[in-house]
Amino acid sequence: MSDNWNPRTRAVHGGTRRSQYGEVSEAIFLTQGFVYDSAEAAAQRFESAGDDEFIYARYGNPTVRMFEERIAKLEGAEDGFATASGMAAVSGALTAMLKAGDRVVSARALFGSCLYVLEGILTRYGVEVVFVDGTDLDQWRAAITPETTAVFFESISNPTLEVVDIAAVSDLAHAVGATVLVDNVFATPVFSDAISQGADVVIYSATKHIDGQGRALGGIILGTREFIRKTVEPYMKHTGGSMSPFTAWVMLKGLETLDLRVRAQAGTALALADALQGHGALDRVLYPGHPTHAQHQLVQQQMVGKGGTVLSIDLKGGQAAAFKFLNALTIPVISNNLGDAKSILTHPATTTHQRLPQDQKDILGITHGLVRMSVGLEDAQDLIADILQALDQAQ
Repeated sequence: MSDNWNPRTRAVHGGTRRSQYGEVSEAIFLTQGFVYDSAEAAAQRFESAGDDEFIYARYGNPTVRMFEERIAKLEGAEDGFATASGMAAVSGALTAMLKAGDRVVSARALFGSCLYVLEGILTRYGVEVVFVDGTDLDQWRAAITPETTAVFFESISNPTLEVVDIAAVSDLAHAVGATVLVDNVFATPVFSDAISQGADVVIYSATKHIDGQGRALGGIILGTREFIRKTVEPYMKHTGGSMSPFTAWVMLKGLETLDLRVRAQAGTALALADALQGHGALDRVLYPGHPTHAQHQLVQQQMVGKGGTVLSIDLKGGQAAAFKFLNALTIPVISNNLGDAKSILTHPATTTHQRLPQDQKDILGITHGLVRMSVGLEDAQDLIADILQALDQAQ
């Protein structure tokens, strides 16, 4: 592979391994184990496996390795470890590096399962977790003490779409020797360059935009080769959170069209945000790529001016209005995934963030009228017309 290739080319060709048959599409190695020529060869491989040598699918597999290398090249990371789901990536990256007595500083605005890992699991084993407003650098500055081991945040929060300044928070963390872990799923590998902005570890739920067609669960942890192979790999291969070969093949196929899909979806998301400005049924329209967003200037710097594929709207009339709106739609589906070819709408207060206490929902701005909209690949005008007619019925 050429180091001069642009991202779209890397997403199609990076990490390709061809067998002796010279296949065009990547091969699926559906095997959990591998055969050795001799007992001596087996002993040697267990002692020190080479880059193209495999032991057991939980440790690594040729198809999985292609996906790891391709997404690493796309992201600008040295290496990656593919996991069974996005949450396996989040929990694996954190748990692999933390121990009792360590301190984690995290943005408060997180996906519900991420909050559970931090509040319900890590603290159980003696890790101190401190939450801050991710958009307030003064809070980060006060919380990131010399005792801090790791800093964790979503670069764009779910579902209120707050944007965290990766470079500024990374500078604060690195000043005390802390590791910066960024869940980058809403920004996508297309619009974010988190590693060059200071992140040490970047995490994706490949279930979202990387697959992009609702077929498979998967995740990826990206970072330095030392962190991936010496910290993450030993933990993941022994605890069993590895990606399957078939899933890796699905994700490889998704990477080929990722750039085209995400750019088209973001274009429609911006058009939709424009169309909804000032609508009488809405209290708020939240889209990072729109000039009305509170951190729009940061988005221009951090995400090459693109706001991603997700926007959120807050309906007047609360849950009743939100439900009436959702039930009146004819094109988008009601589900809890995002980054799909189909537009997907979710009511976070009763689904993805249902278990959060009301006071935490209030702090995060998750109202009963809030609806998260993951924009798909439908015709933009059809989608806008459908959402406008549903809003009319919700009033």
